[in-house]
Amino acid sequence: LFERFLNPERISMPDIDTDISDRGRDRVLEIIVEKYGRSHVAQIITFDRMKSRAAIRDVGRALDMKYPDVDRIAKLVPSGATSIEEAVEQSPDLKQAKKEDPSVGKLLDYASRIEGLARHCSQHAAGIVITPEPLTEVVPIRRIGEAQIVTQYSMEPLEKLGLVKMDFLGLRTLSMIEETLSNITRNDKKAPDVYSIPLDDQPTFDMLCRADTLGVFQLESSGMRQLLRQLRPDCFEDLIAVLALYRPGPLGSGMVEQYIDCKHGRRDISWLHEKLKDVLKETYGMILYQEQVMECAARLAGYTLGEADLLRRAMGKKKADVMETQRKQFVEGCVVSGVSHTDAEHIFDLVQEFAGYGFNKSHSAAYAMITYQTAYLKAHFPSEFYAAFLSSHIHSKLDTLAGHIRTVRNSGIKVLPPDVNRSEANFSVDGDVILFGLSAVSKLGDPTVVHIIGVREKGPFLSLWDFINRVDTRIVGRAVMENLVRAGAFDSITSNRRQLMESLPGMFELAQRRASDCRSQQLLGLDDLAEEEGPVLLDVEDYDLHTRMEMEKEATGLYISGHPFDQYEKEVQPYTTCSIPDLACWKAENCPAVVAGILAGIQEKFTRKGDRMGILEIEDSSGKIEVVCFPRTWSGITLPEKGKLVIVKGAPRTREGLSLIAEKIMTVEELKGGARRWLRLRILPDGPALNGRLREVYRELKGHPGDASVLLEVAVGGKTAILRARDLNVEPSEDLSAKIMEISGGGIEVV
Repeated sequence: LFERFLNPERISMPDIDTDISDRGRDRVLEIIVEKYGRSHVAQIITFDRMKSRAAIRDVGRALDMKYPDVDRIAKLVPSGATSIEEAVEQSPDLKQAKKEDPSVGKLLDYASRIEGLARHCSQHAAGIVITPEPLTEVVPIRRIGEAQIVTQYSMEPLEKLGLVKMDFLGLRTLSMIEETLSNITRNDKKAPDVYSIPLDDQPTFDMLCRADTLGVFQLESSGMRQLLRQLRPDCFEDLIAVLALYRPGPLGSGMVEQYIDCKHGRRDISWLHEKLKDVLKETYGMILYQEQVMECAARLAGYTLGEADLLRRAMGKKKADVMETQRKQFVEGCVVSGVSHTDAEHIFDLVQEFAGYGFNKSHSAAYAMITYQTAYLKAHFPSEFYAAFLSSHIHSKLDTLAGHIRTVRNSGIKVLPPDVNRSEANFSVDGDVILFGLSAVSKLGDPTVVHIIGVREKGPFLSLWDFINRVDTRIVGRAVMENLVRAGAFDSITSNRRQLMESLPGMFELAQRRASDCRSQQLLGLDDLAEEEGPVLLDVEDYDLHTRMEMEKEATGLYISGHPFDQYEKEVQPYTTCSIPDLACWKAENCPAVVAGILAGIQEKFTRKGDRMGILEIEDSSGKIEVVCFPRTWSGITLPEKGKLVIVKGAPRTREGLSLIAEKIMTVEELKGGARRWLRLRILPDGPALNGRLREVYRELKGHPGDASVLLEVAVGGKTAILRARDLNVEPSEDLSAKIMEISGGGIEVV
């Protein structure tokens, strides 16, 4: 309701937020400066405050305390603590250290005095101010860097001065949409107008119901995907609601479950009042949006929309004196419109309860439109969409980009290795396949990639020597060329990578020498050297598959020709509980998880007592995880070499990211020798209702006794959980799997 911003009783200025393509943000700011003048426009300063751990470390350094001792104290501060005082209350170890050691008490006392102070200043990510008179007449300004002008006041003081703050936020998703449309056109297809696409597209909603949402704006988290499976959106209004529901308040209040049950007819809709049916119809009787709070007050209690905005704000801030005044006005207005005093009091209480979780519908609707646009493009143009999505992460960590590429490949879309003759700087599309972007290869910076593509425009590279001889070796160095070979970028020219790698040093040296001679000839005004036939590749056998894969991993962050885990997967699958990514869902009490993966990293550390412990990194074909081996597990451990299979039995931990606390490290032989087998069943949240069929499934399982424990993957509280079925051991078989699917009507699948 726009009255919120035109309300004459509103004290503070409204926020004006504009999301634009992150690639176009700088140009937008340039236009604003051109329009209003450089002396009238500035970005806003922001101050980075001293956090508890940083304050402790800085004070420790000033007191000349030993770094390991200070670091140990800093790490005792819980991640959720808002102050050192709160940290001491929350952490028994920190409280004990302060009590036993006076130097620790002194350290914490001094640190608590400086925490919260401004450590240094920087530029706000989005905020700018535009003033009617020159900036210097109303606010102090300063430079950050060589050219950037910022206000010396942060946002809150600027608002008190009466200045209007505007946020111009660069949104990567908008750039991704633009690139998707460009990919569609370049792939000889007609690009849709994203502002006129049908909002009831069935393939789009089918995809959302499957929670196939990698790259879909706001819907990528595991919790959000689980919510989509349960809610099964089938209209645009559902998407608006999903973005408003997936927040801490509604998730913890039972609103999500009530909304889902009412949508699917499993619960009767309860109306606050008959007069509010039109207002609350789309949210099944619940107040989900702030605008609904305002309309309820207007419809039922005769509030003007300006007064209703004040009510909304009062309910959000929960000030007792203001709420008492508002309650009186609301009840009196309801009585005038024919509602009993008792009902009016009850309705106010309910509105107040809902209002605490209310979300701005206009904000949710605007973001839902971007969500729908990305989902539509993904549903109808998956290759073009994924190419743009991967390009938007091209400068992310190699591990992050590699994980996304794995997911894209798992969806059935081919991602081809980089190719010096076909790849662009970003990921691109050729038919239904995606070509690896050259910028995603390690050690290839933007100038290098631009140079390679520029040289290629004069004709494709015919051989390694042709490539080396044509590019400027001062821009494309030997290390870059070696990484291109490792990544497989020359495979279309010569598939024997060992030939390329071992021939490269001699060819590179020769090319440098020839280029130097050419430059000397030109300086002397002499004719260019005559073209000579280049050297031939050395005659050597290619690397084995394992070596090729390791080289690919080094250059691109992922295995391209395959994955080392592939050869072990079928062998270990019956003895492991889940894949590495699924450890995030592990909820089986008193039952350790068992996962297998390739050993990717080994790091030895020391505990505070000086005992040795280890941190491992393992990965399977779907993800990777950090494995923590405490001294008891680490002592006497025998590990395979990096790149080989390792099996870990332990407990998943989600604090500060997913990790696995190892209980035992095993070889394949140890795993098969004494480990139990597992049968994992997934109860599909979007499958048919099981009703009484679970008992039949249970009886079928009991009828196939064996030594394999049963795991159940279920939806609990909007999230996926893997649980162990107690006292149920079976003998897995294809017949048993088929029978379970038949009995459940497709509602349960064997993983």
